[in-house]
Amino acid sequence: MQIEPIRPSGRHRPRRNAGERARNALEKMMDGRGCVLRHRETDWASISFAGTRHRFDLRFEGEAAIAVAEEMIAELPDHEFTIPGQLVAEARVCEVDHQMHPPVLLMSCELLLLEEA
Repeated sequence: MQIEPIRPSGRHRPRRNAGERARNALEKMMDGRGCVLRHRETDWASISFAGTRHRFDLRFEGEAAIAVAEEMIAELPDHEFTIPGQLVAEARVCEVDHQMHPPVLLMSCELLLLEEA
C-alpha cells in the first residue's frame, strides 16, 4: 500500500489585517451604495493601549446612495463593529461634502482600533 502526502491546494487565502476588516465593515454599512476612495492607516499608542487609526474617504452617488450615507453619518459613532482581535474605541465622521447636481456625497470618517489583549 502506498500513501501519498497531502499537498496544499494552492488556494491559500491570505489573512486579512485589521484595516481590511475595518474597510469590510464600512462596506457592509454602505450596503453596496458607496465606494472607498482612499484608506490611510497610522499607528496609534498610549501608555496602556496600542492600535491603529484608520481614515476612509467615501463616495456616494445618486439619491438612494445619499440616503444610505445620511444613515451612516447618524449611526457611525454608536455603531457596534465586530472586528476580531480589535476593539473600536472611536468611530467618527470627520468631513462631509454634499453636492446637489449631480447628487454626490463625499464623506471622510475615522476609526480608532485598539488591539485586544
